Amino acid sequence: MNYKLEHKTIGFGIDPRTRQPTQGIEGVFFIPSYQRGYRWTSDEVTKLLDDIWESAGQPYSLQPIVVQQKKDGGSDWALIDGQQRLTTLWLLLRFMQKGDVRYTLEYATRPGSQAYLQLLDPAQAEQNIDYFHIHQAHVTITQWFTQKMGEAYQQFLVDEMFRFLSTSVRVIWYEIPEDEQPIPLFTRLNQGRIPLTDAELIKAVLLSHVEQAIPGRETEVAAQWDGIERDLQRDEIWAFAAGPSRHLAGQQGTRVDLLLDTLANKPSSGARRYHTFDALHEKAKTQGLAFWDEVVALHAQILGWFEEPRLYNKIGFLVTCGTPIGSILGWAQGADGQAAPAKSAFETLLNHRIRAAVQVDINDNLDVLHYESRADYEKLQRILLLFNIATCRGRFPFEHHVGHSWTLEHIHAQSAQKLNRVEQWDSWLQAHRQALLTIQTEHNTAVIKPLLSSIDAALPTVHTRQFDQEQFNALASDILMALNDGVVEEADHSLSNLALLQHGANAALSNAVFEVKRQRVLDMDKSGDYVPAATRNVFLKYYTPAEGLQPHFWGDEDKIAYLAHIKTTLTSYLQ
Repeated sequence: MNYKLEHKTIGFGIDPRTRQPTQGIEGVFFIPSYQRGYRWTSDEVTKLLDDIWESAGQPYSLQPIVVQQKKDGGSDWALIDGQQRLTTLWLLLRFMQKGDVRYTLEYATRPGSQAYLQLLDPAQAEQNIDYFHIHQAHVTITQWFTQKMGEAYQQFLVDEMFRFLSTSVRVIWYEIPEDEQPIPLFTRLNQGRIPLTDAELIKAVLLSHVEQAIPGRETEVAAQWDGIERDLQRDEIWAFAAGPSRHLAGQQGTRVDLLLDTLANKPSSGARRYHTFDALHEKAKTQGLAFWDEVVALHAQILGWFEEPRLYNKIGFLVTCGTPIGSILGWAQGADGQAAPAKSAFETLLNHRIRAAVQVDINDNLDVLHYESRADYEKLQRILLLFNIATCRGRFPFEHHVGHSWTLEHIHAQSAQKLNRVEQWDSWLQAHRQALLTIQTEHNTAVIKPLLSSIDAALPTVHTRQFDQEQFNALASDILMALNDGVVEEADHSLSNLALLQHGANAALSNAVFEVKRQRVLDMDKSGDYVPAATRNVFLKYYTPAEGLQPHFWGDEDKIAYLAHIKTTLTSYLQ
């Protein structure tokens, strides 16, 4: 293991926790020819100053400085990444005048920039783009100190900022081996600004410690690390353990971060950059294998839950609803020093948490929940998600839900009044024409045939925009009457008329009758698209008693049977 990773302060002081001198940045940093010059604007400079000030003396890591020691050794470094930050920090230290700055910057192809850093002459600022940005950064720093507290308190602000830079604010010092090619690494870090992740940084610290403590063991730890990452790259495990809030992040970067963030108690929102690295750096550096055992144990616990469908389904539901996997781990281990609960007690606790997430008791009248109520909408979504999970005989496929938008869909829509665009009319009429053909029999042909003729006559006028809203409403009303078995009722927004479907259907089909949607769901299922189990059952009339079966309509008898089945299935969760 040749990578070296440390925390270094920008200034030199005494660490208040250890009472030891802090290790500041020093030496000569050469900026290679393949890098552009200094380009930070006042926005980036101000953001850096604000971050340092707002850290308020608490441990805070800036972005990594990536270096490679020059072959002649000593304190000479090739600066692979971090030129903009290191230059800005140099300007800040120079402005504060709290002693000599202990590092210098040298440029392979722009020696004049090194001289200009010393002079900061406004008269030369327009000579080239590098001087201009360096001068603007210095002006921004000066104005920031003046405007933050005014002239009277500027010295207090300087003293506090220097104290932070010397004790609590640190750069992550990432030293790469001499034999690594720097240009590919520089390209990776700067194409799309892909930063080093907490996991990569922790890995470097951990393997460095293990290599020093037990030479050769670092290879085994690195192999275990890669194995854990491969497990978490399986979407069915990742979706179950990470949930919607982390799904996209996990698509872009490493997934071991989930375990490390859990051990670091990283908040789900509002965490500072490199929170996890700050929290775990010292532990990984000093405890090594003991720390690694905690990571391995957490990974094993997640895989253990994955292998038990009952626990997997309940935990996956809670994670999908926003409960961090770390909270569930805490419940499983016991809180406040209490012994870990027995498996049955843990499952009972999960049921209790599920009830809290759904915010509904099975003894409540579930049918009073209303689709158009903002307060009820999420409850309805979670009830139907839980119903689909409980319908599965094995593991529920959370990978099809996490990262996708799922909405409540009316099983049967009884109005087309909201459709007001030509494209919507065309889609709606085409779909309902097919539904009429499906239900046409010798007994109803006298009703269906004229409607088919009316649709065929209307479609060309729709395409040529010679069809208006009044004509569409009148024709749609006749079609709905035929497809509703001669009955048109008020719109039904209750649970008994709702199912879970992936978002993406156009507005016309969202306002379609049962038969149209049934055909669409069957087509999706035939083509291999994912349809939730309970949603498929609804459109196959799985819940309706055989004696009341009318395959093309969704009536009161269907709704009553469907709602009863939801209550029966969810009793063990919600009672």
